[in-house]
Amino acid sequence: MDHQEPEVDIERRTVLKAALCAGVALHLAPMGGPAEAVAQGDPRKSRPQAGDRLVFASGERKGEPIGDKDIEQGRQQVMAYCLDPASETVRDGSRLNKVMLIRLDPADLDEETRKHAAGGIVAFSAVCSHAGCDVSGWHAEERILECPCHHSKFDPRASGKVVGGPAPRRLALLPLENGPDGLVVAAGFIGKVGAATSA
Repeated sequence: MDHQEPEVDIERRTVLKAALCAGVALHLAPMGGPAEAVAQGDPRKSRPQAGDRLVFASGERKGEPIGDKDIEQGRQQVMAYCLDPASETVRDGSRLNKVMLIRLDPADLDEETRKHAAGGIVAFSAVCSHAGCDVSGWHAEERILECPCHHSKFDPRASGKVVGGPAPRRLALLPLENGPDGLVVAAGFIGKVGAATSA
């Protein structure tokens, strides 16, 4: 004898499946989705914005403004966070906001990079586009940045393009300008920040 399921049970099951799928999709939402919108509500997690100042991310001068003279040409990159000058909020609530600054000879920068630099100082996301580690290595002779996790290499003279290793794309570039009280963000990140799985 055949038993047919009541239509109400079938409809209920369909609704539950749809709700479950929607919940999973929301949880796995990439950057730019609902999770990103929530992050934007917290000023500490908000991405760098035009007018933000740059401050040291760590060390004895943590939180202090970074000036033009604090970045020496050809030396190791300096890690920084942005600070909202209106609220004095440091945007350190997400590691995806960490920025690295390096100074190079302006004549060595390609046209696009030079356009977004402040007197040879360029800023990039400090988060590797491969697995999300901090790009903390610097090869002074080659003038190449390196991520120590999987040895992806990036050229800061050419908009942070990948020149070695498994990274799938260049580092996000952060346009800068010189302000009266130190380095200032001229516009938001150009390019995607972090690894493909970052949220």
